[in-house]
Amino acid sequence: MHIRHLDYQLQTHFNTYKQALILLGARQVGKTTLLKRIFPQAHYLLLDNQSTKNIFESYDINTYRQVLGKYQQIILDELHLLSNPGRAVKIIYDQLPGIQLIVTGSSSFHIKNKTSESMAGRKIDYHLYPLTFSEYLTQTKIEAQLNYNILDNIVQGVTPQKRLFKASEISNSHLLYGLYPETLQLPQDRQYLYNLSDSVVFKDLLELNLIDNKTKAKQLLKLLAYQIGNLVNYSELANKLRIDQRTVQRYLDIFEESFITYRLYPYSNNKRGEIVKSPKIYFWDLGLRNALINNFEDYSLRADSGAMFENFIITEVKKINSYQNKPYQLHYWRTKSGSEVDLVLSKTDTLIACEIKQQKGNISQAFLNRYPHAQSHVVTRSNFY
Repeated sequence: MHIRHLDYQLQTHFNTYKQALILLGARQVGKTTLLKRIFPQAHYLLLDNQSTKNIFESYDINTYRQVLGKYQQIILDELHLLSNPGRAVKIIYDQLPGIQLIVTGSSSFHIKNKTSESMAGRKIDYHLYPLTFSEYLTQTKIEAQLNYNILDNIVQGVTPQKRLFKASEISNSHLLYGLYPETLQLPQDRQYLYNLSDSVVFKDLLELNLIDNKTKAKQLLKLLAYQIGNLVNYSELANKLRIDQRTVQRYLDIFEESFITYRLYPYSNNKRGEIVKSPKIYFWDLGLRNALINNFEDYSLRADSGAMFENFIITEVKKINSYQNKPYQLHYWRTKSGSEVDLVLSKTDTLIACEIKQQKGNISQAFLNRYPHAQSHVVTRSNFY
């Protein structure tokens, strides 16, 4: 059984809520597989089927009742393909209250809902990402139970216990080929990742006319792939691509909504000389990123290995923070003179500085001088898990 961190939250959703369960995530991260396993009795309907889509595009309660009325649980897969997904959820939730509604959607579900009928108060969102390192270890039977060690070690400032396997050696493959679930069956399959980066990533965005120039969008994504862990300069990107800065920012927003990339913003208490605006860019999956730049060279030989490891750790922390419903805010810290901390975790009175290095490193003394109450932790290839 391929257990995921979200299992318990989804299993117990309807014990707590009457609202629709909305599972969001990029294509190929395992949304349908997960829901069919958690809700085996649910009636499954795929909106990518034209006849099914036509039924739900009617937005007619009598038609909905005729199709759905006898079922207690419904899974509507890829609801984002409807012209107004929010309206469909509203009709079912308001007028067919006996149905427990389960919905999957890609990011475009979110994007479209901003301009369509509101589902406020009628849904609870969950997010599914590519596998965590722990999910990989359990699904391959290297370990028996899921854990949150990568984030826990940082928060608690502990050194991991010794294991029978070397996490650094196992992670080499993930740094190159990523952690999409399909890579368990297709290990080191570059063609799968090339296809993912070329067609699957842009499928929804093109179908829904969210991107008007696929060539420029792909070029932008490729430029970003070369810049992981670096500050984003919107003006520089716009000049390189010969498009306006607003288009760059709009495409970046769409990539982020699509769970392709994300931005990490600076931490600042408005102290003199701190960077307060420019974000850094990271990819949710390194396999997808490496396919975009067509580089699967051995990890130990790469000039960008340090940036890749930083991307890997910060992404693991973001996934775990989401799955655990932890209230940590994630940032980086940097001064205009160049002092820097790779990752800063903050919540209420807690502040944790985390430096991410392949072998060894130190927390910026400039940061510790400014924030003397902060905890600190150095994450390396030998102690991350």
